[in-house]
Amino acid sequence: MFSTLDKALVYGNICNRDYEGEIRGGGSVVKINEIAEITVSDYTSTVSISPSELTGGQKELRIDQQKYFAFQVDDIDNAQSKPKVMDEAMRKAAYALRDAADQYIAGLYTEAGVKSNLGTSASEITLGSTNAFKYMGQIQKELDEKNVPRAGRWMIIPPWLHLSLVIASYGTLSNQLQDKIVKEGFIGHMFGLDLYVSNNVSSDGTEYRILAGTRDAISFVSQIMKVEAFRPESTFADAVKGLYVYGAKVVRPNALACLTATVGDNA
Repeated sequence: MFSTLDKALVYGNICNRDYEGEIRGGGSVVKINEIAEITVSDYTSTVSISPSELTGGQKELRIDQQKYFAFQVDDIDNAQSKPKVMDEAMRKAAYALRDAADQYIAGLYTEAGVKSNLGTSASEITLGSTNAFKYMGQIQKELDEKNVPRAGRWMIIPPWLHLSLVIASYGTLSNQLQDKIVKEGFIGHMFGLDLYVSNNVSSDGTEYRILAGTRDAISFVSQIMKVEAFRPESTFADAVKGLYVYGAKVVRPNALACLTATVGDNA
């Protein structure tokens, strides 16, 4: 019934789900162990190797988000249309849950550890077709300087930046790449980043907080705890209710970059 929920997540798809199986319900806490850097030493035939103990801290991921849905379909609907109505309602319920989780993860931009030269709330970067590629490169540079692995890097952009990149691509990229951008809606691999387009990029309507990083940056756990069909006592109707719990945490801040930007002109 909700089998497509995870696939539909945009921000959820860029998180690691390593602790998914540890959910015990809303209010539970998942312990995330961290391992400190490993010391590398010179070796000679006379060295006595003595292994050091693994050290590190521990972070808590709280399952503190709980959302529910409930709807009913009156018996007055005929036998043929009622199943279709129920199926569509369940689809919309799954979408609403996905949307809530997406917005929650997008709001974790405040915990990004990579922000240098990427704008601030007091001095946003004005992005348009003339400089969009420049700041994609700047993000890569800042992540490189934090020793973040290049494999699996991603960036989630709002639709207006998608348009700027498409406009900027003509005349600068190969025809083959141009065709890929247009046909795939810019969800693909570009300049070393897996690009996603989302309307849930955190924004106050003017300032946008555009995230980029790797899957190591954010841990996300979610679970449909209950879905129940029931008959409300006061009506002649079939009803369904469901409970969805989730939580997310930035566990590696230096693997998460935030570009603070406003909409600029397209040449």
